[in-house]
Amino acid sequence: MKTKKRNVLVTVIGLLVLLAGFTAYELYHSAHGLTVTQYALSSEKLSDSVRVVQLTDLHNSTFGENNAELAAKVAEQQPDLIVITGDLLNADEEDTDIATGTISRLCTIAPVYVSYGNHEVQYETTYHTHLTALYEQAGATVLEYKYQDITVKGQSIRLGGIYGYCTPEEYLKTKEADEEECAFLRTFQKTDQYTILLTHMPFTWIYNDGISKWDIDCVLTGHTHGGQVRIPFIGGLYAPDAGWFPGREKGIYASVDQKKVMILSSGLGNNERLPRFNNVPEIVVTDLSPA
Repeated sequence: MKTKKRNVLVTVIGLLVLLAGFTAYELYHSAHGLTVTQYALSSEKLSDSVRVVQLTDLHNSTFGENNAELAAKVAEQQPDLIVITGDLLNADEEDTDIATGTISRLCTIAPVYVSYGNHEVQYETTYHTHLTALYEQAGATVLEYKYQDITVKGQSIRLGGIYGYCTPEEYLKTKEADEEECAFLRTFQKTDQYTILLTHMPFTWIYNDGISKWDIDCVLTGHTHGGQVRIPFIGGLYAPDAGWFPGREKGIYASVDQKKVMILSSGLGNNERLPRFNNVPEIVVTDLSPA
């Protein structure tokens, strides 16, 4: 009888040790690892192939000294364009060196374009610092309520950036939409070029059918941190602004006609009390090609 109890105890202790080891590994890997997620999109508006690397939600995280590992992983993807969709830093940390240093490293690989996240907006209010100037001194082009018609590998693209929810203009009558955002998007979408919009908040594009109602080919976004803790077969546990079990916290979402998409990255870092778990920091690679 004693032998049986001892065997049960040893088995339980062994399982607890394995569980503790698995938990420690996942916590470390979800804080310091890097994974690459690839998407392929095609359009009749495109005549040449373009590779875009998206980073989001760094939150002052570091991968190697001065983010050398992150830059090396990005360089391996051989991007034609690097875009950052907000929250490079934390609103409650005054230091901007990680954000600007990361931009400088990335600019040696390919042109870098940045749009704001909620932490940039809050940071400027708290510290009265003009982050656009700092980011551009580091080498990036900041697109905040701005767009540029650029040429990449001979391909003409309209690239824009905006921080906001981008609620479709039909919601203006209920005051759920913002007139300034709608005015920018109305102008931005008036082109025959392939359009890419950098915007931090994903919710309108998912829940208010924004991806169908705005005439924008590709929306790149973040903010959800992939649900922080990812539970097998269930998905994310928690997302900023979306709460518990958000359901749609990373991946690719298409319009009703399947011609336009939103790509939602789980991002790189974290500023929530809940740690990332089973949720490796993500670099998104999107290959654009002619239909």
